[in-house]
Amino acid sequence: MLETSNTESTLIEREQKLAADLKSRFDDVLEITIKPKRIKIKVKLEKLLDTANYINNNLGFDHSTSVSGVDYPNSKEFEVVYHLSTYGREDIRDIVIALSTRISRDEPKTQSLISIWPSVEYSERETFEMFGIIFVGHPKLEKLLLPEDWNDIPPLRKDFKPPGR
Repeated sequence: MLETSNTESTLIEREQKLAADLKSRFDDVLEITIKPKRIKIKVKLEKLLDTANYINNNLGFDHSTSVSGVDYPNSKEFEVVYHLSTYGREDIRDIVIALSTRISRDEPKTQSLISIWPSVEYSERETFEMFGIIFVGHPKLEKLLLPEDWNDIPPLRKDFKPPGR
C-alpha cells in the first residue's frame, strides 16, 4: 500500500473537491480528469465563458499562466487550453486547472477570455498567430512573433510544410 503524507492527502482532497464542485455546477461538462496537481476540464464551446467566470469568481483561480492550441486535423478540430492558477488562495496554489474546449478547424473561433483574465492577452495573440484561432472580443488580436510579411498558413498547424522541406 502506498503511503501519502498529510500534505499530499490534503492536496488530493482539495483536487477532488474542486472537481466535484465543477461537476455539480456544470452538468454538461464533457470530461474532468484529475492528476496530481492538475485538473483538466473539457467543456462545450458555448459553456466556455460561463465556466471560466465560475472558476475565477467562485473557485479563486485568478490568472491564466498560458493559452495553447492543439491541432487535430483528422477530426477537423482545434483544442484551446487555458492553464489557470491562483495567487490569492494559498490552499490551492499548487493546483493548475486546464480549461479546454474544441472548435471547428473550418471556423476556428472562440470567445476571448481577456475580460476574465487579462493575463491571456499575449497567449491568445500567440495562439491566434500560430494556429489561426480567432479570439472574438480580444482588443488587439494581431501578429506578435511572426514577420510582418508572413503569408503562409499558421506554422503550428499540422499541415504546415516548412519551406525547402
